[in-house]
Amino acid sequence: MKRTHTTGFFPAFNVSLMLAAMFLLAACGGQGNDTAQDTGTADYAARTADQPKGEVFPPEIVDFTPRYDTAVFAGTGEDTWDSKIRERGWIMREGGEWHMWYTGYNPGSDTTMKLGYATSPDGVTWTRWPDNPVFTDVWCEDMMVIKHGGIYYMAAEGKGDIAHLMSSIDRVHWAEHGPFNIRQTNGDALSPGPYGTPVLWFENDVWYLFYERNDSGIWLATSADMATWTNVSDDPVIACGPEPYDKEAVALNQIVRHRGRYYGWYHACATQPWSDWVTCVAVSDDLVHWTKYPGNPIVRGDKSSGILVPDGDGYLLYTMHPDVRVYEGAGGTL
Repeated sequence: MKRTHTTGFFPAFNVSLMLAAMFLLAACGGQGNDTAQDTGTADYAARTADQPKGEVFPPEIVDFTPRYDTAVFAGTGEDTWDSKIRERGWIMREGGEWHMWYTGYNPGSDTTMKLGYATSPDGVTWTRWPDNPVFTDVWCEDMMVIKHGGIYYMAAEGKGDIAHLMSSIDRVHWAEHGPFNIRQTNGDALSPGPYGTPVLWFENDVWYLFYERNDSGIWLATSADMATWTNVSDDPVIACGPEPYDKEAVALNQIVRHRGRYYGWYHACATQPWSDWVTCVAVSDDLVHWTKYPGNPIVRGDKSSGILVPDGDGYLLYTMHPDVRVYEGAGGTL
């Protein structure tokens, strides 16, 4: 998403070969069932999958209050590569350690968006990786991470808001695989222009890719091999409006499966030019048809790019733009 960027494209056959090698590694690694969807919510989803659906928007999904008055992570504010941070960053819990990937840049000297990494023992106190930035090969911002078959896949925006795919086996060293090859329902290429804020989901041997185009709506494409993606519909699955809070822009940040339903966390804007972004949620039974929460937005005040992280019997909500803030959820504390 542009909160104001064409990347070097890899030849298609190279992308296919690299993806095939990664899938072979996943199959041979004996870890094919360790998919960690969306900051590790797969474990929580498994614990709640057989529970009654109950309320469409239960308190643990929509009730959040700020834990602190200040950010838990931000740009340095100094003359460093990450003087400022922006857009969606990503937090994943694995075991007793928390991992964060974020976009850093220096408006005074280098506005190229680069990938940073930080760790934490508690989700509050963060330590930047000593060898940051961990990836500088191409423009990288607005990222998300999903772990599947022992491999971390990162979907991110490149320059010009063109979504691209990366992979890693250690969270720190990343390989670039080029832009997503997305096709319309008839097999034709997308019309020229940006397609950003990518969100990956994997289920029943199918990969799902959500993306926005100029924040005018959220589209969905699927793939069996991550090499070619085909739109489920050439219309958005989540459109702007009709309520004022998201009538001018929407972009999906994360999918969470909870009690048999899918919850899509997205950021939205009511104005043109864009300003004062908000954090919102919608629900679906099939990843295609979505209903927005009547009480949206969940968080106001230009705090956006929200993601959930499992926490006890509930979740923490983190807003990642323009700095990282944490909100307590109903039924969960660290």
